[in-house]
Amino acid sequence: MVMSEQASENQIRLEVGPALGDVELNELFGASWPDYRPASFSGMLARSLCWVAAYREGALVGFVNVATDGGIHAFILDTTVHPRVRRQGVGVRLVQRAAQEARSRGARWLHVDYEPHLEEFYARCGFRPTAAGLMRL
Repeated sequence: MVMSEQASENQIRLEVGPALGDVELNELFGASWPDYRPASFSGMLARSLCWVAAYREGALVGFVNVATDGGIHAFILDTTVHPRVRRQGVGVRLVQRAAQEARSRGARWLHVDYEPHLEEFYARCGFRPTAAGLMRL
């Protein structure tokens, strides 16, 4: 079920779980991340708890994925906002809407890993820093 939230702020429309294809996701990620290499998203989306997309004038300008352990833990992944709409609150709105949706689907804890320069962004989204471990595979 796709749910939509229209906001006059920046004319950004959020949708939970819209049909998204590799072409539009690769265009967004390619515009947003240096050295990005196109990938297939179908397997990831098939295993996701949910995802939220942001649109402006019909174009995909933001995305966040929520993965799950199948229990009470969910994980924010791939928060991406197109450079032309950054620093307008789009990323915070995406993550907060994803958190609401994860809670409504049974998650009780929402995790996110981020690099130090993103600490302030994720604090604005409602996260608090915690100790965690990370292993590169």
